[in-house]
Amino acid sequence: MGIFWADKIAAEVTNFAVVNDSKTPSGRVHVGSLRGVVIHDVIYRALRQAEKPAKFYYGVDDYDALDTVPNYLPRQDFVDYLGFPLCNVPSPAVDGRPPARSYADFFMDEFLEVFAYLGIQPEIYYLRDLYCLGKLNYHIDLFLRHAQTIREVYKEVSKSDRPENWYPFHPICENCGKIATTVTTDYRDGKVFYTCEPEGTNYVKGCGYAGWVSPFDGNGKLPWKVEWVAKWDVLGVTIELAGKDHSQKGGSREVANAICRRVLHKEPPFHSPYEFILVNGTKMSSSKGVGASAKEMAELLPPEILRFLMLRTIPRTVINFQPNYETITRLFRDYDTLQTKYQTNPDLPPEELAPLRYAQLTDDITTYPTLELSTLISLLQIPHLDIEQEVRSRLQANGVTELSAQDWQKLQERITVARKWLENYADPEEKLIIYWDAIPDSARALTPEQRHYLGVLGDRLSTCPWDGETLQNLLFAVSRELNIGQKEAFSAIYLGFLGKERGPKAGHLFSYLDRQFVLKRLCKLASDPTA
Repeated sequence: MGIFWADKIAAEVTNFAVVNDSKTPSGRVHVGSLRGVVIHDVIYRALRQAEKPAKFYYGVDDYDALDTVPNYLPRQDFVDYLGFPLCNVPSPAVDGRPPARSYADFFMDEFLEVFAYLGIQPEIYYLRDLYCLGKLNYHIDLFLRHAQTIREVYKEVSKSDRPENWYPFHPICENCGKIATTVTTDYRDGKVFYTCEPEGTNYVKGCGYAGWVSPFDGNGKLPWKVEWVAKWDVLGVTIELAGKDHSQKGGSREVANAICRRVLHKEPPFHSPYEFILVNGTKMSSSKGVGASAKEMAELLPPEILRFLMLRTIPRTVINFQPNYETITRLFRDYDTLQTKYQTNPDLPPEELAPLRYAQLTDDITTYPTLELSTLISLLQIPHLDIEQEVRSRLQANGVTELSAQDWQKLQERITVARKWLENYADPEEKLIIYWDAIPDSARALTPEQRHYLGVLGDRLSTCPWDGETLQNLLFAVSRELNIGQKEAFSAIYLGFLGKERGPKAGHLFSYLDRQFVLKRLCKLASDPTA
């Protein structure tokens, strides 16, 4: 199987390591952005576990321009700030939250709450501070003086032409406050000459103002590919991975690498691309509101499960995430399977154990008794059922007689997940609707073979143990004995109890129900062709 990817990176580090990641808070931060956060956090943890000296930074790129108004904000409140640095845009006041220091802080504060929830504790820095405190002044001057070299890099690496009078700097327009529309065409005596171009971008017009201004101490910013290199140098970054979109041949990372080598004469940080998190094949976008937000996922999933979502596949593999029944129940099942393997054999190979180990909020692996999420989702839909009493009863039947306060807390977390999923994410066809008082009309379509199967099943179920696995095995055994296809056999059960041809594991479904109710329904279905 080989060494786990983060442990491999840590093993190859020989000097002090500085891990860095960053985000432009242009709107609600989607769950896709958590992948990079968790990947970098796990690298940092791997370094610490390997006893390698390291630091972990996370940057807030709040000097980037506001380039769109998300559809969940009132457009009229923000349209006049398009093109402004995000830190200079006023804060929204939505979702019942008070305004923050700025637009950038409003969305970043929410994202940092998710960091804390996931046990991620980088040293946070804000781009506005690097600029306004003069920490990037040296690099601004350096890159402006080497503008020709940077133009050549753009041309050679990304096939992108820059005019001979193009300089890598965007001042904040002294007249209108925009940063997205300014173009620098000269640099001399410590000042840049710029124009706020009316056609500077395709989403907002510049005011046309032109003049000389100092580029230092927060008066503007470097283009982000150049800025990336400056941040590496200022922070001493040695490890920074990037998403697939930035890692293509001729892409942003390759441009930044070349600038680093040719202007700074230094090797860029270690890099490896990671794939997107997709929803129905669509890349998530925070500014467009596509996909579930990181906060929403943190409110749904326990922290170790959310971390595990990011870690059970290698970084170069796409995660196609949608909190439907199949996806979310498999996520919990995969976690439980690995936890059970560890409980049975604590000496699992390190690479197999790593996703469970790094899913924890601490360096120690914490295990706890579990019930499948699919079982809890079904139990919550049984009328008048005391869910906590039922959970305790089922655990006792599985040999779990003692529950610590922490064990019960984790079980209650899982009950909460099941309840929230039913309330907020389940499609109507994913909900368990049992016909208690009358046989569904769809049962009239049952064939004689299906009715015979249900009749034999009723006889066999009258005395067998009433647990999900035993019942499931018996359903299969009777279908084989009668030589009826599994699809036909199980659809007969679903048609007779749920009014549709598909449903959850039928054996587990029966285990949630009263035995006498099941037997009476099977008898009625087997004997009455008009049912």
